[in-house]
Amino acid sequence: MSSIFLLTACILSYGFTGAFAAEGNQEVPLSVNTDYPSYADGNTINISGKVRDSSMLKSETPVTLRILNPDGNIVGIAQLNLDSNNSYSHSLKAGGTLWSSSGDYSILAQYGVQKGEMTFAFIATQHGGEREPVVVEEPVVVEEPVVVEEPVVVEEPVVVAEPEPEPEPEPMCGKGTVLEDGKCVAEEQGGGCLIATAAFGSEMAPQVQFLRELRDNTVLQTQSGVSFMTGFNQFYYSFSPAVADYERENPVFKEAVKVTLTPLLTSLTLLNYVDIDTEEEMLGYGIGVILLNIGMYFVAPAAVIIAIKNRISYQTSSTSSNSL
Repeated sequence: MSSIFLLTACILSYGFTGAFAAEGNQEVPLSVNTDYPSYADGNTINISGKVRDSSMLKSETPVTLRILNPDGNIVGIAQLNLDSNNSYSHSLKAGGTLWSSSGDYSILAQYGVQKGEMTFAFIATQHGGEREPVVVEEPVVVEEPVVVEEPVVVEEPVVVAEPEPEPEPEPMCGKGTVLEDGKCVAEEQGGGCLIATAAFGSEMAPQVQFLRELRDNTVLQTQSGVSFMTGFNQFYYSFSPAVADYERENPVFKEAVKVTLTPLLTSLTLLNYVDIDTEEEMLGYGIGVILLNIGMYFVAPAAVIIAIKNRISYQTSSTSSNSL
């Protein structure tokens, strides 16, 4: 009887050990990692991770990264393609207009229905990005007696300097781009326009660069513009990754989005011909552009539909009168 009891105990202990070992080796569906647990203003953040199974999606889908500050506002976003090992990596520079508070920042990753999350600490520069001046105490100069020594003349050997090879000229990058590894790439500040990038095919497209320069050089230069972009990012990035993915899968939908964006881009070019130096000017021109787009996208089509409807009703009534 005792031998049967010992045999049963051994079998049960083996089963529990295997179950715990399998649970310990289980890999998360979507991992998110950083090279350090905390960063300061101006540091480079290296983000990496891996998708456990990318074959679950039919088409090639990028990993969407969103970085949130302690208040829950988006300060950075990126879409990354997986390599042959189902891994991804991304680097960005901490700091800027949207990185104004210290605390725990969150990184949210999404690949299809798979999600991953991690946090890191960020220390912002005090007084709105201005560092406190460092007071350098002047050293106390102690006068020593001057000892006059006779100069010793030493003949120096004649050195023939070899001509140094001239460095190759670096390429000149345009506005809104920076030089990385000998190539001009788009400069990232806060996030990109995912829908426009997918519609026009590249972040280097003129339309995408125009939107980026308008945001960085005009809107974010005022406090009201920063507040507007904070609220707009919360709304825009809640649906833009899904729309951008569908544009890549459906060429017809991509062309339709491109045509729809054309009036918006045309109206925004008006801001290049005005000087916006104050908060009042930013609010005035911003509200004016918003009302202009509402008129183009909603009021004008509604007026055309009403006119066509009235004309059809008039022709119908005229035909009925003639028949009588």
